[in-house]
Order: sequence, then C-alpha cells, then structure tokens
Amino acid sequence: QESTSGTMWDVEGNAYRTSLIGTQSWMAENLSVSHYANGDSIPHVQDGEQWASLTGGAWCYYDNDPENGERYGKLYNWYAVNDPRRLAPDGWHVPTEEEWIELETTMGMTAAVGDTQGWFGTTQGTQLKSTSGWDEYGSGTDRVGFTALPAGIRSFDGGAFYLMGRGASFWSSSDYGWDLVWYRALDAN
Repeated sequence: QESTSGTMWDVEGNAYRTSLIGTQSWMAENLSVSHYANGDSIPHVQDGEQWASLTGGAWCYYDNDPENGERYGKLYNWYAVNDPRRLAPDGWHVPTEEEWIELETTMGMTAAVGDTQGWFGTTQGTQLKSTSGWDEYGSGTDRVGFTALPAGIRSFDGGAFYLMGRGASFWSSSDYGWDLVWYRALDAN
C-alpha cells in the first residue's frame, strides 16, 4: 500500500505531515499542541503525584524535558484525549478502535487478528515505524508513511516515563469496559 502525503495545521498554527493510507488520512507526526481545538489551554503537568490524581486533561514532555518535545511531540493523558473541546485539530479526530483495525487490514492483517488483545500482527508494526530512531532492535520501513516514532509513555500513576527509543503508544477514542480504553502500541522488536 503506497501513501499520499499532505499537510494539516493545529489551532496553534503548527504544521503536520499527513499520509493517506488506503482510504484513511493519518497524521504522520506526533501531535504537539497545548490548546484544545476551541482554543482553551490544556494544563502542562510535570509533577507525578498531580498527574496521577488528575480528573481533567493534561500534557507533558517525556521526562519533563522540552528537548524531547522537539522530536517526539507531547504526551497526553486520557482526559485530554476524551475532552469535548477536542484534542485533535479541526477536521481531525482521535481514531476509533475500528479505524485502527481498518488501518491494519489495509496493511495485510485480518480484522479478526486486529480485534484481539496483546501483541499481534506480522509486519504491520514495521510498516508503521519510522526508518530511524528506534533502539538496537531496529527501525521500521515506514512503508505506508505513518512514521511512528519511539516517543515512549508516561505511566498512569505519573511516577515514571518508559520506552523512549524503544516504544510508542497511541490512544483510540473507543472505550473498553467502564474504565479502560483501547490503544495501539509499537515496540522496538
């Protein structure tokens, strides 16, 4: 599956590359906005205890280091993703679980495999990963123009940052039960 590139802008005027994969348009860069689509500010929360006790949206840089934001964008909590003021720029949205599955099937995975839990797939992760920046286990082919970077994650309890250079996680907008949400993760290997 070849991709077609484009450009989109967020509410702050930041430009992002996009990629048409199958019939879906995807951002080919990590979001790095500190305002919701309506212009309201998203709180910047560095303190781990405060992060863990939040009931509203927040963002941070990996390791609270702004230099990490230059390459990897910002990390957002679920409340920011799920806020009705919309984290995604106008005309865009956080993908649903079904949209993630459609992306994966475009790259050769069966829908039944994409609808499972745990690690799955064959070459889909490699096709999504950028061609550089991943640790010793190797980078991807970026065959579809998704350009996934190993931006890492912040733990739900806010106390630790994990996986920079080795992994990335992407929110979906689909609930999984009463207190969980579907997401996608890529690992270096």
